[in-house]
Amino acid sequence: MNRFLKNNEENPEQDEEPQLKVDKKVKNPENGKTFFKKLLTEGVVTKEAATEMLPFLLFISFLCMLYIANSHMAVKNIRDIDKLSKEVKELSWEYKSLKADLMFKSKLTEVAKKVDTLGIKVLTEPPKKIIVSYDEY
Repeated sequence: MNRFLKNNEENPEQDEEPQLKVDKKVKNPENGKTFFKKLLTEGVVTKEAATEMLPFLLFISFLCMLYIANSHMAVKNIRDIDKLSKEVKELSWEYKSLKADLMFKSKLTEVAKKVDTLGIKVLTEPPKKIIVSYDEY
């Protein structure tokens, strides 16, 4: 058998352990509820608190709408800038090609080919200088 049990039967005085004194706090009925029970029974926000916070919530929602509208406007402006920069590049290329065509068509040989159908010929001798004195005028 258990020898501790035998010792315990022989000495009943040693059997008793000293009692610890513990102050038991009186429990408040609200302290007894856990957070989750409060959350499920009372809800997160009471009606009174919600009505007090209503102007602030409306202000926050207005700021959120402004933020969203501002981001949409910024994206639209970026798209417009990209579109206009592409258009500027196209117009620049068109300008350069038209300028090159004009330079080619303004050469003496090209002009001579165009006016030959009108009966105008290219000069073979240099032009003569006309001098007018002040007396003649």
